Amino acid sequence: MEQYEPDRLSPAQVAAVRRSFRNGRAALTRRSLLRASAGGALAAGGLGTLSACGIPAAGKTRGGVSADDLSAKEKTVTFSNWTEYMDVDDSGKHHPTLEQFTRRTGVKVKYTEDINDNNEFFGKIKPQLAAGQDTGRDLIVLTDWLAGRLIRLGWVQKLDPANLPHAYANLSAQFRSPDWDPGRAYSYVWQGISTVIAYNKKALDGVEVKSISDLLDNPRLKGRVGFLSEMRDSIGMTLLDMGKDPAKFTADDYDAAVARLQKAVDKGQIRRFTGNDYTSDLTSGDFAACVAWAGDVVQLKADSPDIDFLIPDSGYMTSTDNLLIPNKARHKTNAERLIDFYYEPKPAAELAAYINYVCPVDGVKAELEKIDEDAANNPLIIPDKAMAAKSHAFRSLSSKEETEFEAKFAKLTGA
Repeated sequence: MEQYEPDRLSPAQVAAVRRSFRNGRAALTRRSLLRASAGGALAAGGLGTLSACGIPAAGKTRGGVSADDLSAKEKTVTFSNWTEYMDVDDSGKHHPTLEQFTRRTGVKVKYTEDINDNNEFFGKIKPQLAAGQDTGRDLIVLTDWLAGRLIRLGWVQKLDPANLPHAYANLSAQFRSPDWDPGRAYSYVWQGISTVIAYNKKALDGVEVKSISDLLDNPRLKGRVGFLSEMRDSIGMTLLDMGKDPAKFTADDYDAAVARLQKAVDKGQIRRFTGNDYTSDLTSGDFAACVAWAGDVVQLKADSPDIDFLIPDSGYMTSTDNLLIPNKARHKTNAERLIDFYYEPKPAAELAAYINYVCPVDGVKAELEKIDEDAANNPLIIPDKAMAAKSHAFRSLSSKEETEFEAKFAKLTGA
């Protein structure tokens, strides 16, 4: 295997990265865009549209459709990603890791941050995929529930393990076999997203918080508790607290979790369900504690000594954004080489130092310590074994379940 020594981030670049996160530019933008995506599936050309055009929303995977792979002739790869989801240099004009990949391989990356919402992007590419046409993209990043849908539809290509030696070897165990892509035949993780309990020590004023039950039941926290408007996170954390596995729950379990949250709403325990705007409530003390996304908490902790987080004994929810190659992509091999590049520890460390989400690459900690020791020792970025063992994923839903469950959650939250 070819050896490569990527450029190091300069101290000025690292400082610029930290400034950008303290201004809330990256993590807050990223997650606020994600929060409405799953819930909007019923309204914005989601499941109903699939059925209306005669395309099944679920079912046995048919397998992806390839095109002539022009990777050897055309040294290029077109990569669509979410906004603010790639490392940049101090000038804000260059992506160091992408440029390293090009220097190494000679493959130029046409990188576009044109994904602002899962359903919106799905609407862009659905007509071409449904018609068996090239989307103009070789590599895309989608959140797990939508990635699973495209796999079921047979709209993404099966990956060639021969082009993914680092990815195969270094993918963290907790991400290796989701129920929507067992064995990662069609996808690899771009970044992980953890859901935890965040709290404001000053606002708690001595109240002990260790669990979701404390948030829902302690009268001293009445009106100062927040939950997320993302169904899979709030319901998932509640199911765990009830001793249920979010990967195996029944419809009755779901209804029981909704009822438990509804009781807390009715008695005024929960102040409100939020997207990313919980960050201002938490820092101001309007929320004493809330269900939160770890990428935000990393930055809030850096800015305020009063903000911290905990992992309940019952566990926490994990979701993923995932790299996939759509059908008819013209440069499949180049796309696989780019996926594999980001599973080498050095490029993965540079990306993690900028993004601050959960890095899915084993062996990255030693490299990240050379760039940012605090990030390397933060379990919200590099989970230790104990934290990884507590992670849980929300199971895939059928189209009927998704319709019913989202409707019930929308009623709960008043959406």
